[in-house]
Amino acid sequence: MSEISLIDQNFPATTGEINLTKLDTEWLVIYFYPKDSTPGCTTQAVGFSCLKDQFEALNTTVLGVSRDSVKAHQNFTEKQNLSINLISDKEEVLCHHFDVIKEKNMYGKQVMGVERSTFIFHNGQLVKEYRKVKAAGHAEQVLEDLKALQAA
Repeated sequence: MSEISLIDQNFPATTGEINLTKLDTEWLVIYFYPKDSTPGCTTQAVGFSCLKDQFEALNTTVLGVSRDSVKAHQNFTEKQNLSINLISDKEEVLCHHFDVIKEKNMYGKQVMGVERSTFIFHNGQLVKEYRKVKAAGHAEQVLEDLKALQAA
């Protein structure tokens, strides 16, 4: 498991500023996705939003991160009726820290983009990471894994 820590810095989000080190939660799920309002990203965001109550019952905060602006996040949240908070990482601080910027093939061209990835933290320590995630069913998988981690 890589040694990824939480960054003590404020980031703009749909509900204001968020500092990952100052969240009042025992468990934290951070997921990175390429772009608001695209099919896979919508599937993933809606999945986590639908399960928000179950995550909260496990004392877990779920945050989505992409390079989109706060305004784009707010439009995405409104349009899809999302209940989770989305962080805007336009400067790619979190993306680089979590090493999710990867070379991708877009219509035959090599581009640098966000690789769909998810991280589970317990009291600020990384306990599980997912790379090259498929959007469909991912939120449910994370919830099941979280239950197993908490039971261990």
